Amino acid sequence: MRRGLLAAVGAYGLWGLLPLFFRLLHHVDPVEIVTQRILWSLLLILGLLALRRGLPPFLAALRTRRLVLPLAGSALMIGINWLTYVWAVNGGHVLAASLGYFLNPLVNVTLGVLVLKERLRRPQMLAIGVASVGVVILTASALTTLWISLALAFSFAFYGLLRKTTPVAPMTGLGVETLLLTPLAIAYLFWEFGHGGIGFGQDMPTTALLIVSGAVTTVPLVLFAMAAHRLPMATLGLLQYLAPTLQFLCGVLLFGEKLSAGQMASFGLIWIGLILFASDGIATARRNRVATA
Repeated sequence: MRRGLLAAVGAYGLWGLLPLFFRLLHHVDPVEIVTQRILWSLLLILGLLALRRGLPPFLAALRTRRLVLPLAGSALMIGINWLTYVWAVNGGHVLAASLGYFLNPLVNVTLGVLVLKERLRRPQMLAIGVASVGVVILTASALTTLWISLALAFSFAFYGLLRKTTPVAPMTGLGVETLLLTPLAIAYLFWEFGHGGIGFGQDMPTTALLIVSGAVTTVPLVLFAMAAHRLPMATLGLLQYLAPTLQFLCGVLLFGEKLSAGQMASFGLIWIGLILFASDGIATARRNRVATA
């Protein structure tokens, strides 16, 4: 449980700061950024698997149909999520992206209850209810970019569900997902090269950032996969508010996006929900320690 919490905080913290990284690549086509992320991530993952002697399980997973099929689904979901997110950030819609990840925990909780039959305590339901009101207010104040938020929320929720229910190690599963996306990435880069050129190789800073995008992609996904296997879906979903909160602050404080009164009210309600959820978690952990002692 403790390792799962640390992994979740690390993953969501890194994701929350991604707008700062992708704004440095605003001059590169968003689809190319995603394809470069896929290719450099694959190289990094294969290197890590080789160092950890994880290539045999990786190859075994590729030969196992019951693993490849759900991982193909999760690869599709994360590909949609990446492309939507990069386009939104570089298009000046960081607040819309943050709204998507504010919605995502609620979708996660719903999937956890409906699909995985997880149970919620009353304080948890109260926390989710308060946060839901905040998200509804936030949604009403951003109807024109709601499609961005919904695409991000549902694609990542189903990605998390597929990864949680697929019995494969985090790094192995990520390697299979990335390998399945690689042919599409290579095909697009060849097409783009023949239709005006690609951003990779234009200058040293751009090239270096595209290479680093592999690590920026891989590290939080590995941490998330570790957390998904160790934490209940409801806990994982509500911890995810850390990422959109950081993204929200980047959009308002660093990128100058306008913040309405409705958005401020919703932000406060979401944090009240988080405080209620965290308080219940601390109280439950304390009772469990006493009972164990």
